[in-house]
Amino acid sequence: MTENWAETLWASLPVPAVLVDAGDKILDMTPAAESFLNTSVKSVRGSPVWDKVMVDAPLEDAFARVRSDRAGLYINDVDVGSGNRAPAQCNLQIGPVMRDPGLVLVLFEPRQIAERMDRANSMKSAAKSAIGMAEMLAHEIKNPLAGITGAAQLLAMGLRGEDLELTDLIVGEARRITKLLDQVEQFGNLRPPERKSVNLHDLLDRARKSAALGVAARMRIVEDYDPSLPNTHVDGDQMLQVFQNLMKNAAEASDPRDGGTITLRTFYDMALRVRRSDGSHARLPLQVEIIDDGPGIPADIVDDIFDPFVSGRENGTGLGLALVSKIVSDHDGWVGVESTPGRTVFRISLPVAPKEETETP
Repeated sequence: MTENWAETLWASLPVPAVLVDAGDKILDMTPAAESFLNTSVKSVRGSPVWDKVMVDAPLEDAFARVRSDRAGLYINDVDVGSGNRAPAQCNLQIGPVMRDPGLVLVLFEPRQIAERMDRANSMKSAAKSAIGMAEMLAHEIKNPLAGITGAAQLLAMGLRGEDLELTDLIVGEARRITKLLDQVEQFGNLRPPERKSVNLHDLLDRARKSAALGVAARMRIVEDYDPSLPNTHVDGDQMLQVFQNLMKNAAEASDPRDGGTITLRTFYDMALRVRRSDGSHARLPLQVEIIDDGPGIPADIVDDIFDPFVSGRENGTGLGLALVSKIVSDHDGWVGVESTPGRTVFRISLPVAPKEETETP
């Protein structure tokens, strides 16, 4: 095999892999590892691996065994991180490089993706269980609530002073409850997505403009796009709602006095595949990340943040992110979150549009 072929295969590996020399310094890493560790190979090449890759396990002995025995070994359930990303639980496979006894190859298998895919399926079921409740609430509460609002408005026409303040309170609270019920009612939408070929950056641009004029008016919004990204295959209106909900969530997580920064990032990653309901597999190479620099999601709820009625904010409804999960799941996509103080990343993985599809105007 030629050197060019070897380079091509290395660059095409869909798993995070790091090549370490005899002095435990980083020689190279795959593009999947750059994405997983949120760093570039240029910035870490030649650095001690322990300075750039934080592994919650004594790997010095493991490296020594691999080099001496010329055989691979496995280490399960260890936390792996870097200075640029939060730790993630992984299984490690460490092996020797046959042509050079000093080289060691480390493969990272993030367990979080498989676990979050299972969690996404359970969240989808939880969202569906809210549908019956949504229909009942909409029918049993919204109609009489409209009558209460109308009656309060009629009473207000002949009142003044403190009495008028009370009727205004009734109207305001009734409208707030109606808005909440509107959010719950969205779970009752069983219409399948009307999928078409859509440019992700067009949707993100619309969500950005809307946020900049509203919830994120005091924030800085940074775009970090891969311009070569192909179109995705989604319902544009539904996916726009996903991006708007996530940007609203990011804006509400920031300090209202100082604002903050929201980063919109897109990139291509072939590592993620999901199993469809019919048993077939689908790749989700199109990645969208919405990143905020707020205080982060409380650790005790981060694993349940996409469940209905789970919220990290006071007076939060816990419905916005549940709806995000439902819409993305309906598109056979994946959504996950990583959160540490000062950096919360919501990542959405979506499919590429079929070649025969034409872009929507």
